[in-house]
Amino acid sequence: MSKSLLDYAYDYVSAQSQQSKFQDIWAYCVKEAGLSEEEAAAKVSRFYTNLMLDGRFVTLGENEWDLRIRHKFEKVHIDMSEVYSDVETSYDDSEEEEEEAEYNKAFEDEEEQKEEDFNSEEEESEESEEEKEDNEF
Repeated sequence: MSKSLLDYAYDYVSAQSQQSKFQDIWAYCVKEAGLSEEEAAAKVSRFYTNLMLDGRFVTLGENEWDLRIRHKFEKVHIDMSEVYSDVETSYDDSEEEEEEAEYNKAFEDEEEQKEEDFNSEEEESEESEEEKEDNEF
């Protein structure tokens, strides 16, 4: 049974005494798996995504990778509350509500106009029918 590319990556990174560059990891995996240049080019993006998702590995920035077990949680953990607190503020929410109300008003005005046009057409139609009835007598 052949190994997966991630298993090759694990073998390579665990054999290194320090963190490894992605290019070095990928080159090792391509060589060990016996991939052609075309196959390697077709698989590199999926491999990178899988490497990101695999819990055994951790990115240390600047395309450097290592095994997660070699690093303390505090060093590799990203506190997402800090990321989201910078993005969402109450000012942004009120601004979004104003924009949404303005956007929806255009549609409401359009609907009101259509309704007015429909009602005026109905009235004209009724008047036209009354005139026809009067002319019949």
